[in-house]
Parts: sequence; C-alpha cells; structure tokens
Amino acid sequence: MHRQGLRVLKAEVGVVSNEKSLLLSFPLPLEVKSLLTDFKEIKNIPYPSNPDGRISIYEVPGAKPSCRISGQRAFFRGPFVSLTRRASDLRYSLWGNQGFFYRFALYLLERNHQVYSLHACGLFQAKKNRLVVIAGGAGSGKTVYLLSGLAKGLKLFSTETVHFTIKAGRFLWFMGSLVDNVRIETIRRHFSEFWPAPLPANQGTEWHGKIAIDLSSYKCPFDTLKDPDVVIIFPRIEEGRDTFLLSRMDNAARRAKALFDNISEKLAETVVLYDKVPAPGLDNPDLARARLRAAETLARSRHTRLVASVLSSPDRCWGGLLSERYSSQKGAEYGE
Repeated sequence: MHRQGLRVLKAEVGVVSNEKSLLLSFPLPLEVKSLLTDFKEIKNIPYPSNPDGRISIYEVPGAKPSCRISGQRAFFRGPFVSLTRRASDLRYSLWGNQGFFYRFALYLLERNHQVYSLHACGLFQAKKNRLVVIAGGAGSGKTVYLLSGLAKGLKLFSTETVHFTIKAGRFLWFMGSLVDNVRIETIRRHFSEFWPAPLPANQGTEWHGKIAIDLSSYKCPFDTLKDPDVVIIFPRIEEGRDTFLLSRMDNAARRAKALFDNISEKLAETVVLYDKVPAPGLDNPDLARARLRAAETLARSRHTRLVASVLSSPDRCWGGLLSERYSSQKGAEYGE
C-alpha cells in the first residue's frame, strides 16, 4: 500500500491506496480543477500517526465503483484509474476542486477544530481594519467584487473559501485560496488588466469558459486576522443595471440563517464523482447545531458591522461600501 499525509490549515488526513497514481500529485498545478482554487495550500506531510481523517482508495479493475463513509473514514473501491481517464469533468473527482477531498477537509476542520468555512471571497481594507466577505455560490458575483476590489487597492484574503474560528469570544480568520477561476468573458469585458500574459502553458486556453488566475501578488500581508471589523455581502450582479441597491439584514436571526446556509452548502450536499460515484453529504445534527451557534455568534458580534444583500451592475457593485464608517475605534490585531 502507498501512503500519503496531507494538511489543510489545522486538519491532517492520511491517505492509503494500492495504486500510487491515485494519490494526490505535487506540486499542485495552476488549473481550473485544482484544489488551489479552494485552499491557500495543501501540504504534503509524513503520514500522520493520529490523523483527523483517513481516506482509503482501492483500485479494483472491473469492479463496480463505490464510496462508503464512516465517521472520519472514507473508503473508495473500484476502477478509479479508468474512471479518471473517462470522466467528463474532473472537478468532481477525489482531488478536484468540487470533489471529495475539498468537502472532507471542510468537514474535518469543523468537526475536529471548530474552523468554519464560508463559501466566499475575502478582501482586506487595511486603513479601516476591515475584512469584506463576499458570500455566495457560483454565478452570484463574487469574482466581480474580487477583481474590482483588488483594482481599488484592497488586499486579497481569499478567492473562494474564508475560514474562521471563535475562541473565548474572539474571532480568528484564516487566509484562504489565492487562485481564482474567472470566466473568460468577465475578464475580457471588465478586468483585462488581470489577464495573465502569457497564459500558463499547462492549463490550455480555457475550461468550461474559465481560466485559473494566480492572484497571490495581491495577497494580504497577514495570514490570520484577529477580531477585524467585518462586512458581509451577499451579491447579485446583473449586466445593464444602473442602480446600486443594498438591503441590510438587520434582524440577527435572518443574518445567522444566511451565514449558516452558506457554510453548510458544501458539507451537506451529495456530490457525484467521476459521473458514477455518489458521495453522500458529510453533515450531521451535532455539527449543524455547533455551526448554527457559530453563525449566531458571528451575526451578533460587535465586530460584524454590516450584513446585507446587494443588487447592482458589475461597475457599480461597491457603491459606498468602502467609504462608509462601519469599522470600530479599535484596530484589528494581526497574526503571522
């Protein structure tokens, strides 16, 4: 058996397989399906003696593929070498950015370390000690906020997944992914200054109309933020709209539900891997209750200055958000 250790933030995972090619390959490539679009980094470590979770992958040619999950252990059995060759979309695979390991890592971070992960991009406004979190699913407008925010001088904290934990009533935020999958139409029409030149040779011209762009040169100088003021936006971007419409979520229960739903999305849904293998959602009642408490704490925190939905066009998406005085008198503390 071949063994591998992986670390994402605080979570360590042990992987074993009878087929070496089914382990995660390093270095991780710059491409649309890469886990670098989910996490800042995944470290290849010695096999941990007491991992947070374990993944076993058994290559059995000709067998019916299967997935079984028992607590912190996941078992895959089947002809995964040939499934990898034939899959229509490798984003939905063991190691794809919409696949199993991505969701398993989120589950282990929550279960073992109480680290919660918003499906969001994060931008840091240093002068106001403010973390701006743009939360939403595919097509909501996160990339428009991300690239226009960088163009305005904000610093990148995450392109896709923003992590936080709460210790003794204090919020610690962890830097997320620094690579973003951008629709080619979006970057050509609105953000041509971010077009990579030359395009990295290993990713071709596009994948499902998107390219992966490394934005690490814009990153925040701090990997962690302690108690920054936080503005959370749920966007809806529409071409041709000439107004900026902001709707505040002033009700704490409504704010908490919106945050809870966003954090739960990737954990709860069942995903089909390799077009053939359904991997069930990883949520459970105990996790959900703890997550709701965390969402309620974030929703009611004195550091959470605004939670709102925004409807706008791409060029008007910020409105007055960056000039409004949402920040507290106390500055944020920064960790290395």
